[in-house]
Amino acid sequence: MNDTVIDVRDFRKTYGDVVAVDGIAFDVQRGEIFGLLGPNGAGKTSTLECLEGLRTPDGGSLRVTGIDPTRQFRQLRNLIGVQLQTSGLPPSIRVDEAMRLFCTYHGVDPRYEVLERLGLTEKRSAQYHELSTGQQRRLALALAIAHNPPVLFLDEPTAGLDVASRVALHNLMRELKETGATIILATHDMAEAEQMADRVAILLHGKIVATGTPLELTTTGAGLTKISVRTKGSSLSKPSVTFPAVNQHMFKDEYTIYFSTDVGPTVSAIIAHIDAQGDTLIDLRVERPSLEDRFLEITNTGSPR
Repeated sequence: MNDTVIDVRDFRKTYGDVVAVDGIAFDVQRGEIFGLLGPNGAGKTSTLECLEGLRTPDGGSLRVTGIDPTRQFRQLRNLIGVQLQTSGLPPSIRVDEAMRLFCTYHGVDPRYEVLERLGLTEKRSAQYHELSTGQQRRLALALAIAHNPPVLFLDEPTAGLDVASRVALHNLMRELKETGATIILATHDMAEAEQMADRVAILLHGKIVATGTPLELTTTGAGLTKISVRTKGSSLSKPSVTFPAVNQHMFKDEYTIYFSTDVGPTVSAIIAHIDAQGDTLIDLRVERPSLEDRFLEITNTGSPR
């Protein structure tokens, strides 16, 4: 049995002379959470909108559960759930009215229990414009999953959510995954992608520049280990202070941060230097590169100096 749910081949999207997506290819398997990452303008939203049948591709092939989103949208609409960054709901529509409307569109009974799950029960009679940004985001998610679609598109799903709501959303995503749902997650939150996604693709200037599991991506590239050090004095602040195996360093808040190719000699030399200068070590942290570190390295949008 073929478990490929989303299949993208040589996909291209242009807006006039601007090439938004330039011949990308990827596939997503059943029950997988697939992260679509990239800076603003990389082509993430254009890719999602074409997969959702909202825009027409200018080249290549796209299939969602074997369906062409452009030519077979009527068959596709009940198979996908979509949470957009911005909602087109009327300001005066009530929360329970929105649920009834969307469920009627998909031919299912209203799923008010989904509102309860996302903490919106007390807002059932509230109008959309009366909701906070976080509540509007939660409502958009509730409407997207109300008809139990096998494929879910989430565009920045946790933007504007408080910590408790983010945890609830992540738990819900895991439950949906366990039932076999396939989720495309477009996010700027690298920690979220690293925690939730089975695989990710990084887009840059309309092309996929890296793909793989978060662990695969973080163990490739420069392979630098991050060492964050905070001392009582300023013994590490002089530009002339260098340590073995350090490739890059930077200052952030009260920490000096080193990126090392061989953590053992680097840490030993740092501690010896602090002691020799009569300084006091307050905090020392050793971390493997995060997905955010790798993302910044790949996109060159914030590499340490």
